[in-house]
Amino acid sequence: MQKKKTNLLTDVFKAYKNANYFDPYKDNIQCIAGNYMIIQYAKNVYAALCHLQKDSVQVTVGQYVKAGDYVGNVGHSGNSFAPHLHFQLMDSRDITKANGLPCAFREYEIFIDGLWKEVKDGVPTNRDRIRF
Repeated sequence: MQKKKTNLLTDVFKAYKNANYFDPYKDNIQCIAGNYMIIQYAKNVYAALCHLQKDSVQVTVGQYVKAGDYVGNVGHSGNSFAPHLHFQLMDSRDITKANGLPCAFREYEIFIDGLWKEVKDGVPTNRDRIRF
């Protein structure tokens, strides 16, 4: 299998075009989210995992998953500059219409004053730089 070459300028243009001209009523969400899955956690609580690697999804519709299960590989699909996972909680399975929900994490680190500090059972803000 030949590895696809990436070009930063092409990726930047594609991301700009997709982000600024996406119309959820006529465009396919995959041009933004790439390979993605939606996991239902509870009534009106869904998680979206986006930009997954092509052909890496290991779950099927209706399958039960739990914390720690392997569901797929982080990728570079859709509107993406580099391999990463876009994760969001939302109130609907329709990613084009859903509202975001806050997400608490059991444990993570936050970058404050040049240092990584451990946080337990916290909800990061949209300005926090965090890592697992």
